[in-house]
Amino acid sequence: MGLKIFNADEFNVKLKATIHASGKLGFTEATASALQMTNEAGVKFAIDEDNENELYLIYCKKIEKGAFKVNKAGDYFYVNAKSLFDALGYDYKNENIMFDMIESKEYGEYIYKLKKRAKPRKEK
Repeated sequence: MGLKIFNADEFNVKLKATIHASGKLGFTEATASALQMTNEAGVKFAIDEDNENELYLIYCKKIEKGAFKVNKAGDYFYVNAKSLFDALGYDYKNENIMFDMIESKEYGEYIYKLKKRAKPRKEK
């Protein structure tokens, strides 16, 4: 019998992203650090053909054809994916939509399943 030891460092970082009211997808500082984000990178999105409710994010260390460009403002990284979220019918203007990013071992490195959570936005 062999034991496999789990490294706590691999499980302590919670990867998250949030759709802002502007339609931009913003990444937490911890997520940007874990993915080693740069403003030379890109992001692609995909859905599971068998379950269109499952959205995936593919992080590309260098911008690729068809990818959304990763932008940086200060220490903050974001992707302007407003048109995609509009096409998917996400009501990000009235809802605070957050995603927990879960690394997808079945599809390979830098592919994350986006587990959606939403709650009404607070009125100002």
